[in-house]
Amino acid sequence: MSHFKGKYHDELIANAAYIGTPGKGILAADESTGTIGKRLASISVENIESNRRALRELLFTAPGVLQYLSGVILFEETLYQSTAAGKPFVNVLKEAGVLPGIKVDKGTVELAGTNGETTTQGLDGLGQRCAKYYEAGARFAKWRAVLKIGPNEPSELSIHENAYGLARYAVICQENGLVPIVEPEILVDGPHDIHKCAAVTERVLAACYKALNDHHVLLEGTLLKPNMVTPGSQSAKFPLSGCRAHCQSPSENRACCSSCCRFLVWWQ
Repeated sequence: MSHFKGKYHDELIANAAYIGTPGKGILAADESTGTIGKRLASISVENIESNRRALRELLFTAPGVLQYLSGVILFEETLYQSTAAGKPFVNVLKEAGVLPGIKVDKGTVELAGTNGETTTQGLDGLGQRCAKYYEAGARFAKWRAVLKIGPNEPSELSIHENAYGLARYAVICQENGLVPIVEPEILVDGPHDIHKCAAVTERVLAACYKALNDHHVLLEGTLLKPNMVTPGSQSAKFPLSGCRAHCQSPSENRACCSSCCRFLVWWQ
């Protein structure tokens, strides 16, 4: 079946390729108001709009930082904010050759009929929101589906529901000029080995691309954000298990010290 072809066809392909520019990356600055509040609280700063704006201005205007970025994912509030001098953040990014993006999902809820599996909300009104975000300067979008590995998970229902949710989101984004980042995240939680993770990842990605094809999504105008294939976090072979023991701290929401794992990891 032919893919969707609308007025943004060439722009979607060009922007997807640009975001994937070798040597550059995407900055995720899309923390919700609650999440960024925790960051601010850790330095005894009040979680109010002006402080959130100031923090994001610091991120986007630090000398030399934007040269390493091709895109920045923004929270909806940030899309409409400006620097202290009155310059919209969107313009700051675009003038530096960085494409603004926007988080469009509304979080996860439990999927009825499953053992605690989830589906992602946000399809209602998505077309209107995407059109508004494009007009405001956004050129790509992010939507996160979450799956877990367990004795009988992920279920076929969970895989199908999340794959089709991602596909529906993707085609709606493309109809409104936004490159969709397709993110079927398989959680690292659990004692499973790397082979189980690889098998589940293969099933999930196959289902996602089947759904994208069924919805006539222009694949050249999409980006995939896959999970890493690793043993589960409760597995003895989990890569950072030694680091966690050394740091004597739980992995959740923690930056592991670079001295023991040789790279900085932030668990979100």
